[in-house]
Amino acid sequence: MATPRIVLFGATGFTGRLTAEALAARGARPLLAGRDQTRLADLADALGGGLSIAVADVGRPESVRKIVKPGDVLISTVGPFVRWGEAAVAAATEAGAVYLDTTGEPTFVKRIFQRYGPAAAARGAALVTAFGYDYVPGNLAASLALRKAGSGAVRVDVGYFVEGGGTARRASAGTRASALGMVLEPMYGFREGRIVPEHGRTRKFLVDGRVRHGLAIGASEHFTLPPAHPGLREVNVYLGWLGGLTRVAGALAKATPVIAALPGVRRATDALADRVLRTGGGAAPAGPSGAAVSSRIVAEAYDAGGRRLAAVHLAGGDPYEFTAGVLAWAATTALAEGVHGTGALGPVDAFGLDALTRGCAEVGMAVRE
Repeated sequence: MATPRIVLFGATGFTGRLTAEALAARGARPLLAGRDQTRLADLADALGGGLSIAVADVGRPESVRKIVKPGDVLISTVGPFVRWGEAAVAAATEAGAVYLDTTGEPTFVKRIFQRYGPAAAARGAALVTAFGYDYVPGNLAASLALRKAGSGAVRVDVGYFVEGGGTARRASAGTRASALGMVLEPMYGFREGRIVPEHGRTRKFLVDGRVRHGLAIGASEHFTLPPAHPGLREVNVYLGWLGGLTRVAGALAKATPVIAALPGVRRATDALADRVLRTGGGAAPAGPSGAAVSSRIVAEAYDAGGRRLAAVHLAGGDPYEFTAGVLAWAATTALAEGVHGTGALGPVDAFGLDALTRGCAEVGMAVRE
């Protein structure tokens, strides 16, 4: 049998390239896979040469299946995932491999847990979706807060916040295209012990002494936290990137079902996302004067009476750099030690809470007391 390896699918994209560099920095020698052989060869040379490359395209799913073998660790950075992500999931499932991806798309996350997880478990595959800034830090912070809170916790709220260095300009073409695809997709939450529709809920968090607003989104925390904490009845995840526009975005989110039903709206949104991908390129530099991008993640656990039992704050830097670093940590760890379990897994399920805490700290996302 071939020796298991790390396969990086989408290696020449913005996030893929950052991940390739992070893997190389850890001494890993991944197979670089993507659509363009010339660009793959250039990337392999830029990383010091000697890395294997393979041409694979989601339009030809058999080409993706061909590069994944039993025991491999497949990283997919090919988005928007709702449109193009399934070929990699299917390939990993069929091979019985470990799968990691960088999606932040709620619909795709839900699909992994509800549709693909059972098949992966049957084949001995492990699917660890949304393994990046979306949504590893929230899983980590919430798990730590729930451990501190103890058995009395029935609700946990998570907030993601980024600031500094022209945050909006930092979004890569892939991120912008994925965001466009998410606009018309139904959101979800976890309340009364089950997944429920979510429509524009907002709330305030206190972050570094400032009041910050967040908009409720669907995330992996809704699927990963309740099985590990049976007393949980409610999980809420909020995105705080929009600042003062959050409440406006919440009002618009409530109208999403009506807007999505209008003829031609989805087709127009897909066309705009395609245009963004063709013309967008990578993310902008950290800021016009080199200002640093920082990230904060907050998790708060509450009892049945609404009393806050515990809070955990994480502090980190640029979300893209964190994503690349934590993917490289996870892939090398999974290749050397395996993961805990099969099927659709959360980051804590796959690696354990203490190991994940150390891994995130290694790449700049640390607990801030």
